[in-house]
Amino acid sequence: MTTTFDSLLPLAVMSVSLLAGVLIFLAGEKRQVLRITLNIGAAVVKLALIGVIAMVVLDGREPEFRLALLPTLELVLRTDALSLLFSTLSAVLWLVTTIYAIAYLENSPNRARFFGFFSICVAATMGVASAGNLFTFFLFYELLTLATWPLVVHSGTTAAFQGGRTYLRYTLGGSAVFLFGIIWLYGLSGIQDFTVGGYLADLDTAHRGELQVIFVLLMVGMGVKAALVPLHSWLPKAMVAPAPVSALLHAVAVVKAGAFGLVRLVEDVYGPSFAHELGMDTVLAVVAAVTIVYGSVLALYQTDLKKRLAFSTVSQVSYIALGVAVGGAIATTGGMVHLVHQGLMKITLFFGAGIFAALLGVTRIDQLDGVGRRLPWSSGAFTVGALGMIGLPPIAGFVSKWHIGLGSVETGQTWVVGVLVTSTLLNAAYFLPILKRMWLHPVPESWPGGHAVSRAEVIGLVAPAVFTAALALAAGLLTGFTLSPLTWVIDVVEVYVP
Repeated sequence: MTTTFDSLLPLAVMSVSLLAGVLIFLAGEKRQVLRITLNIGAAVVKLALIGVIAMVVLDGREPEFRLALLPTLELVLRTDALSLLFSTLSAVLWLVTTIYAIAYLENSPNRARFFGFFSICVAATMGVASAGNLFTFFLFYELLTLATWPLVVHSGTTAAFQGGRTYLRYTLGGSAVFLFGIIWLYGLSGIQDFTVGGYLADLDTAHRGELQVIFVLLMVGMGVKAALVPLHSWLPKAMVAPAPVSALLHAVAVVKAGAFGLVRLVEDVYGPSFAHELGMDTVLAVVAAVTIVYGSVLALYQTDLKKRLAFSTVSQVSYIALGVAVGGAIATTGGMVHLVHQGLMKITLFFGAGIFAALLGVTRIDQLDGVGRRLPWSSGAFTVGALGMIGLPPIAGFVSKWHIGLGSVETGQTWVVGVLVTSTLLNAAYFLPILKRMWLHPVPESWPGGHAVSRAEVIGLVAPAVFTAALALAAGLLTGFTLSPLTWVIDVVEVYVP
């Protein structure tokens, strides 16, 4: 392979956070200034590299790095418009979450370990985003599992380790199924790169039944991280992790990696047309629909704020799979753009939950009375995220739901509209009581706890939440803007659905 500047860009984007993680481990616990510098500096460099790649992609080129591991097995990192979408989201939210995490974990133990694995986690996410074939995707998908487990168990409590064990059981079990599916598929088709429109249609005549089974295996492998029902139970139990980890799991890394994999499976492995011929789009759509409703129903019964948000994630992430499974340009646009919209809204909600816990000791929904008057900026940001999840215009969540619903009518699958309406009503049922408590109930005489923080730490916690809430609002208000997520995704979908 000839090494060029373009070919090194995907490797550089992935490597910068990997290098930062290694250097943070070497810096140790006591060198706080160096650790913060590495964290912020690497995040800024990554954003700059993403900007360079964006210009290359806009110029019509797809930067690609290849490394032959075996004569027939290659590590392929390639940045196309779809991977750039996911990479940009991850890079922006990594920087914001880093600022939040520095403030949130101030004076806590084991920060070097936390931020070292935090950076490796982002490196793995970038690898998932730029993977050019299933083998490369699987390698970084597994690195993501290994890097996030120490973050889930970071507090070292019994509950944390129980949540961590559940997380590993589900993710490693799913990985075994995933690997089996990849090996079976490669045995039939050979090792091929992701291809717009898929690359399996020629195998239909002789291997139709096998390809249907393989689709289910790959869907299960990716569906564990995407928290598809009944593979979702690890996610609420992982909420014992610190708030920055919860934000990372739900908005940037793990569940989003699974959802992104499902997009690749439909669009670049099987292809929408072939998946439809096999009936696999219907299978995925039904599973996603069940997950959307079931996750919302379970969210209603949660009294712990983070667990309610976790079950909300179970529901909301499946909008991505539903839109892609419904197919057609409009619904696919709604599903893909929800990769971005859900990330912005959900990270805002977890930032808010972390602020309430850190400053006031509030972790349960019945403790939220009057929080809006005590912490107006944080509560305002949380409110934007919650209303967006419900689907209230003009926040980003409405844009996603509108396109999926309109697209389902376009393709004759009007039953999807019923799923969306049901989900929206359930979203309102579990979010509006929270907002009512925050803004309309009287302020209590005292709060459950919290700990003293400096003014700088408060700013470090609140500013990221306000920023991501503003992005979620802007993504809905400025949909016609050239750089809006919706405009970006429409351009991507035109490649897949001419």
